[in-house]
Amino acid sequence: MSKFKLGLCQLTVTTNKNLNLLHARNAIKVAALQGAKLIVLPEMWNCPYSIKYFDNFAEEFQDRDGEVGESFSLLAEAAAFHNIIIVGGSMPERENDRLYNTCCILGPDGKLKAKHRKLHLFDIDIPGEFSFKESDTFGAGDRYTIVDTEVGRIGIGICHDIRFPELAMLYKAKGAQIICYPGAFNMSTGELLWELVQKARAADNQMFIATCSPSRDSAGSYTIWGHSTVVNPFGETIASAGHEETVVVVEVDYSATLDGNQRMPLEQNDIYQINDISAPEKNLRSA
Repeated sequence: MSKFKLGLCQLTVTTNKNLNLLHARNAIKVAALQGAKLIVLPEMWNCPYSIKYFDNFAEEFQDRDGEVGESFSLLAEAAAFHNIIIVGGSMPERENDRLYNTCCILGPDGKLKAKHRKLHLFDIDIPGEFSFKESDTFGAGDRYTIVDTEVGRIGIGICHDIRFPELAMLYKAKGAQIICYPGAFNMSTGELLWELVQKARAADNQMFIATCSPSRDSAGSYTIWGHSTVVNPFGETIASAGHEETVVVVEVDYSATLDGNQRMPLEQNDIYQINDISAPEKNLRSA
């Protein structure tokens, strides 16, 4: 599929989990009714971005008895009902008494295609302004995530993962056509870096970049920047939200990637090489 519609669900996250699930269900429906075949949710869409809430809102995606968490169940049901692919933002995942910041990718059959645990945890300390240490609560992921879908090969990152160009370069080398980054940048990093790093990852790798954030009035430890965005392979913004709760739907046309590679090939006489030190079968999550 060379063309498809992509939906970004910029949700307002509250301290009421049931309300968060309702917001997500409704936003997914709105995007699907506008023709979106790939829908992306924000980082921590079911839980306020706060250490105070992570443990209470955490779910086992599937326990030993085969039961699934309510947030995961909602995504699976929505994907199957609307016949869409969902990049399920991220949720606090509990496994073996550890918590992870995890993104689930659901196929049109409602089944889990892959999951990505945030690789680069967000620890920041700006004296007198802002301090947050994600590593106090979450364990870091240990593998990258690529998944083959009906709308192409997708690379997955979560928020701070976008700051690391090596991950995007690896996804490009592995044939990804688009990278989805659910994220929740704060007001400081949002103003300085949110747009910049998206355009850099897109232009440097000549591929589409999609980000999805909670809205600014979401509950949590800090004020969130918002501005969910899609950037094309030339580094141009083709869709962007403001900071309020909204749904953005935009057409993605992979011919732009081919066009960019033909006009300005970046792989001629390339002296650089991506050295994947991990076993591919451990790291490549595909359909």
